[in-house]
Amino acid sequence: MIERLNTITELSVQDIRITGRLRDVSPDGVETLKDTIAANGFVGRIVVRRTKKGDLVLDGAHRLTAMRELGHEVIPCDVIRCSDDEALMFEIDGNIAGAGMTALQLSYFLARRRETYQRLHPEAQQGLAGATSRWDATDTMSVAKAVAAERGVSERHVYRMMKAGAALAPDDYRRLCNAPRPIQLTDLTDISKIGEPSERYYVINALAKGEAKKASAARKAYRAEQGTGPTPRDATDAAHMRLSDAWSRANKAARRRFLEDLGAEVQALLDEIHETEGAV
Repeated sequence: MIERLNTITELSVQDIRITGRLRDVSPDGVETLKDTIAANGFVGRIVVRRTKKGDLVLDGAHRLTAMRELGHEVIPCDVIRCSDDEALMFEIDGNIAGAGMTALQLSYFLARRRETYQRLHPEAQQGLAGATSRWDATDTMSVAKAVAAERGVSERHVYRMMKAGAALAPDDYRRLCNAPRPIQLTDLTDISKIGEPSERYYVINALAKGEAKKASAARKAYRAEQGTGPTPRDATDAAHMRLSDAWSRANKAARRRFLEDLGAEVQALLDEIHETEGAV
């Protein structure tokens, strides 16, 4: 149960930690907040969780970072004590209705919210065997309705996002967050259909490294490589993906041995590239 520490109204900005969050702080978002705070002052409060290991921000990581960078020493806050699952729900609910959430982030947050809600309320799992409209009874339906209204999509679309996000492991999510291209719901849906671990790794790795524009293209490349599908239109791209994947999987010793065996060829190609660039 959440316990509110009403006697604490502000804390030192240096004493509050930002750690273990589902969503990283956006530098652009911080810069916008810094301009607003510098012009109008700080309005409102952040929410902080007090634990035995220190104080952790639950809601307001961007505002806290902006206040630090502006040189403020303290920040208004509400301080609470709660369980790990209650803290997770607090972070998720503070984000899913807000602007700036990508399809990847929103899908993952919705899925994690449903899982966390079920742990906090075991009785909610009684409806799991029902149809989509009965998912987790009132709570999930109300969340889906609120998100649908906020984003201008159907509730069915929100349920698809929730299902796609549920198929992502934490490491998958973190890797895809760093992808050079935005991950779309169609990509997440394709990933959720992959049952073979090696194909799943291949597809997520290709998206995370920018070697495939879509999950469907990465799946085609994987099947072609395995001899179970058509050859990609661009054979050079397919070969590049295979080489990059093999290099990323290899440990340092294997990479050193590779360069010992083929280093002369690699150097010759690098020299050729430099000569070509120099001639332009």
